[in-house]
Amino acid sequence: MRYCRFTITTLVLLISAAGTQAQTPDAARRYFQEGVRNLSEGNLAVAFENYSRAIEISSRLDSRKKSDLPAGNSLDSADTADRVTVVNPFTAVAYTNRGIVRNRQNDMDGAIADFNAAIRISPRLAEAYLGRGISYKSKGELDKASADFDRAINLKSSLAEAYIDRAELRMDRRDFPGAEKDVDTALKLNPRLAEAHYLMGHLYLQENENEQAMAAFQRAVELKPQLAQAHHGLGTVRMKLAHFDEAVEEFNRALELDPTMAPTYMNRGLALLMKNQDAEAQKDFDECLALRPDLKGELEKRIQLAKELRVGKQPGGVSHL
Repeated sequence: MRYCRFTITTLVLLISAAGTQAQTPDAARRYFQEGVRNLSEGNLAVAFENYSRAIEISSRLDSRKKSDLPAGNSLDSADTADRVTVVNPFTAVAYTNRGIVRNRQNDMDGAIADFNAAIRISPRLAEAYLGRGISYKSKGELDKASADFDRAINLKSSLAEAYIDRAELRMDRRDFPGAEKDVDTALKLNPRLAEAHYLMGHLYLQENENEQAMAAFQRAVELKPQLAQAHHGLGTVRMKLAHFDEAVEEFNRALELDPTMAPTYMNRGLALLMKNQDAEAQKDFDECLALRPDLKGELEKRIQLAKELRVGKQPGGVSHL
């Protein structure tokens, strides 16, 4: 059985403006709280503007007045974030949260610029290192990501989310013992962190411990029903156990939550193929390749294997699918 572990991120939204001082303007605080609300609700463009206003009010440009900036440049640019002198450390928190917005908008360079600004203001702000590490990882700069995750943990050993992101990086590098240690630590710090249970499920799958993997994915779904990746994990285990009806149900739920998960279309199609629902399976295979043409070779091999399994020509059973 081939299985896909989807990337998860555990960016930490700072919901209170730590570092707020008496001189922090009320307007900056209001914009910050509006940013928290809009980011939590998924209103990314509005949250970006909220945090930009909070930053603008609570900081000033170094050596150049705002009116001296080149046309089109303002405090919402990555370049400007590199030239900020801070009046109030409150600004570091606003930069960190705006970096989260940019990360979710897939603007990794902008996110890194904001996290850099936050770190210059508050060099011990662990959440800023975590956010920057996640953004570096998204860009494929894994050594930088690893260094930032280590730094975040050194600064704040209670930050469970940092252990999760470092564990995922270690899994990518096939350091499964190191990953398991990090996931264990995260669960001790926060037993209700769904992403930790999700990663533990994949660690169990790596060892073919299906029942333990099932329990871990189920716990992740209990804690965070909207975690599409956990439903995919459950479907994968159920298919591995030849429970095809239940597998399809889990893949259905995963795709309801996130219709862009190409490997989920692949796995649901294979489960349908094993149920002799070839026409429906083909629709899923087509959707998979529309999203991820690079999966064509793997898909063709798995379809052939499924067809051999249906007629009993493949030894070893469905666990090899």
